[in-house]
Amino acid sequence: MTTSASIAEAEVAPALGRAADFAENVDRLAERFPPRAQQRSWPTTKRPLAEMMELVAASALLNDLDERTRGHRVDSLRALVDWLEAQPGTTWDERWHASGADDALGGTWRDLVVAVAAGGPRRIYDYLGSGLAVLVCADVIRPSLRWLLASTTPRKLAGSLAATRDPKGFADLALVLERVTVSVGTTGPALQRIAAIVVAKGGTIADITVGDCLQVQQVARNTFAEGHNNSPFFYQLLHSMGVFGPDAPPSIRMFNTLGQRSVEGLVDRYDIACRPVRDVLVDYLRERQMRLDYSTLNSLSSTLANRFWADLERHHPGIDSLHLATEVKTAWKQRLLTKPIRPNSQKVTGAIRLNAMEILSTVRAFYLDIAEWANDEPARWGPWAVPSPIRYNEISHKKNRDHRKSRMDQRTRERLAILPVLCAAVDVERRTAAERLDVAQQTPPGELFTTAGQTLRRSTQGKVAHTRIWAEDPENARRRDLTLEEHQAFWSWASVEVLHHTGIRIEELGELSHHDMIEYKLPDSGELIPLLHVVPSKTDLERLLVISPELADVLSTIICRVRGEDQTVPLVVAYDALERTWLPPMPLLFQRRFGAEHRPIAPQAIRHLLIGAAERAGISDASGRPLRFVPHDFRRLFITDAIMHGMPPHIAQLVAGHRDINVTIGYKAVYPEEVINGHRAFIARRRALRPSTEYRTPTEEEWTEFLGHFEHRKLSLGTCGRSYATACIHEHSCIRCPLLRPDPAQRPRLVQIEANLGARIDEATREGWPGEADGLRISQAAAQDKLAQMDQIVARHQDSVHLGMPDFAHTAARTVTTRDHPAKDGSTR
Repeated sequence: MTTSASIAEAEVAPALGRAADFAENVDRLAERFPPRAQQRSWPTTKRPLAEMMELVAASALLNDLDERTRGHRVDSLRALVDWLEAQPGTTWDERWHASGADDALGGTWRDLVVAVAAGGPRRIYDYLGSGLAVLVCADVIRPSLRWLLASTTPRKLAGSLAATRDPKGFADLALVLERVTVSVGTTGPALQRIAAIVVAKGGTIADITVGDCLQVQQVARNTFAEGHNNSPFFYQLLHSMGVFGPDAPPSIRMFNTLGQRSVEGLVDRYDIACRPVRDVLVDYLRERQMRLDYSTLNSLSSTLANRFWADLERHHPGIDSLHLATEVKTAWKQRLLTKPIRPNSQKVTGAIRLNAMEILSTVRAFYLDIAEWANDEPARWGPWAVPSPIRYNEISHKKNRDHRKSRMDQRTRERLAILPVLCAAVDVERRTAAERLDVAQQTPPGELFTTAGQTLRRSTQGKVAHTRIWAEDPENARRRDLTLEEHQAFWSWASVEVLHHTGIRIEELGELSHHDMIEYKLPDSGELIPLLHVVPSKTDLERLLVISPELADVLSTIICRVRGEDQTVPLVVAYDALERTWLPPMPLLFQRRFGAEHRPIAPQAIRHLLIGAAERAGISDASGRPLRFVPHDFRRLFITDAIMHGMPPHIAQLVAGHRDINVTIGYKAVYPEEVINGHRAFIARRRALRPSTEYRTPTEEEWTEFLGHFEHRKLSLGTCGRSYATACIHEHSCIRCPLLRPDPAQRPRLVQIEANLGARIDEATREGWPGEADGLRISQAAAQDKLAQMDQIVARHQDSVHLGMPDFAHTAARTVTTRDHPAKDGSTR
């Protein structure tokens, strides 16, 4: 019986494993970047009382004050020094730590200095923080990092250090802060942590090390409860200042991310009680490890150690053999079919587990592998070679594959019809949000402005008033973050357009960089074809996609947005959550400014943007329910549309990056029954005639013919957009054809044609040829429509910037090489 306690226990084990991994990762980094030791003796703290008082009396913190305030600070300073002098120790810092004040977090340390209840002066108690700031900034005492982070005093420590100890360092830090777009609520804690490092370790900002920052994060994590402001923004500021060396991690996020677990760690995170079975699982995974990537190995360990054996131990305590009894394996299979009910859930039954057959197949393969390996190593694997608890007929995937294929096809058919609506909606939303933000920026705070048929009032105050533009509805006073709305609208549009025109995977979208745009020169005509290089991801196969004019517009707009002040795309480091590794710095296209650094837009953020875009567009299915788009929907839509418009399946396989052509065919949504039957009959006939060459890699001639298709699309008025290997269904009546993409440079020619059509209409009307006049009017309307399209293209490009084509001749996997073609004279070219 599945209980809430057993489910909770199963969920706690991975969480504890993640915590252990974080601790292991931090310890490993601490060895690489050790912090500076906190000294207990230095010249200033060893000064006698008279010399020390002479030093602090000249502090800038006691200057430029009215007589009353300065008197209070001097009195509190004397009281603090008198109290420290009575503590044991040879230096002032030793006395501070011996007094117990460093262990008194918050403001309770004051009670050790002045006993207010015993009649001590209240003004001295209130000004003790100011007196302590004088001693700290004079480097007389150095409280611990824990005390500095947890205490509210000394207040404005960063400003006090800037006025006394390190004016240049804090001035350079202020220049960096002027260039970042963050709120005071973010910069305040960051400055406080930098000041805490300077106080606790000594020196100046230039002396701070990576290990110091790592130590601050560790202390903050151990001191404060979860949810406390533990922002790593202070590290971003120091890194932007160039404080650290070239070997420093570009982001402190590297300290807080999980690395790859060892095989033992993958199994031990589930606390398997039976040690022999645990060792068998570890050995099995280690044997498979060399042929698997980390994400697959992680999934395999989760299936075998958690879904299979840990589940058996929870329901059958004391089990110690892989040879399962009939009632044990039957109960496990039954539990596997449904997901367990989580604690405090209102559900009576769990949801159906869609991947149950995959789990059964994995467990069966585990048993069969051990049985096979026992023939080669009987001493090692022989004792564990037992009959598999899963029979072959229990893992028949045909029915499940058919059901999944049916669900995916229906999903694709629903979204293919509505895709133009989504594309138009995100484009309108992007333009409207950009116009609204631009008008709001030009409007004084507190004033009304109207844009896109909506009247708003620019807010006078905001949580981050100096970095974001806020507005409110004058009718209901609802506040809106216009900067965030424009950000979401732009990246929603960019995600939809790039996924729509390329069909790439979500992880490939996140890894698109400025380096991935290259050129291919056709050997015959010399025409340059822009290509998009897609780095290897799931199948480790790189591929090249032709950049259409629409895709080129999108990529150009993205590059113009993310380029820095030096007109280059900033380098960012991204974390591969599947492989749990940090990628080298790359000029990624999908990136955003976050504080003082640039960060990639995470795949999960893109998923949320697509869901939000569909909701705001009001898209729904036939039953009226909201229709959601996920990134992989666009991949299925792209392949379905390409094959439906004539692209051969084996070409679509290369474009999609599939190893097996059956996967490509499976992505294509099927339509009416006669089309399906006709296609199957056609495939059967072809297989009977040419079974050996049905599914193959395209030949050089076929690939050349495919590329040459683009040469024949050039027309006098623009470019034909018909699909590959399809005839012109409009009998080359290009003006009427919706597939013609007009070239704005040919506008005078089209104007002349439209005027000629008008003259011919007048002639037909004059001569009494109504049929001729009707046909000419259709052509004239089409010509006027093409003129409007030209005007739209010009308007879209009027603010564009020529980006050039990056050249990376020495970069691996960035250069396209073609074979030498013999010329007519016998030479090569």
